[in-house]
Amino acid sequence: MPYSIDDLNRMDRAAFVAALGAVFEDSPWVADAAWEQRPFADATALRAAMTGIVRAAGTERQRALILSHPDLADRASRPANLTAFSQTEQAKAGLNELTNAEAQEQRDLNRAYRERFGFPFIMAVRFSSKQEILAAMRERVANEPDVEFGRALEEIYKIAGFRLDDLVKG
Repeated sequence: MPYSIDDLNRMDRAAFVAALGAVFEDSPWVADAAWEQRPFADATALRAAMTGIVRAAGTERQRALILSHPDLADRASRPANLTAFSQTEQAKAGLNELTNAEAQEQRDLNRAYRERFGFPFIMAVRFSSKQEILAAMRERVANEPDVEFGRALEEIYKIAGFRLDDLVKG
């Protein structure tokens, strides 16, 4: 259900967190902290506040946020606890339509990435094809750990922005 910014500004804390708690994957603490910054002038201000909360959260909490994201998964290896947002985003990117060879490569890249960095590969896949996703995985697995930590956070901010665009009208 899309909400207006006025609707969100009028909500009590519990309703606000229920409405926006999934914007940052399994991290309702972001919406909880954002509630205290109401009222928001518009969706852009809400997005900036939520992103700012994560930026200021510190490395430990940021790492926990990164770890809350699922591996990108083909239909056969998709975990049962994948959020509705993630299921929709991954399906729209064509990850349900990988060939057997592409699915195996993706699983291998997920494993190599996780072994190298200690967290899942994260990419805002909404406007990406399966080929672009695999190419990004191949490229980013070679990054330095501190570069990739920052890249993962930037991708999370994009994902959250897309989710807010879906949830906040006007």
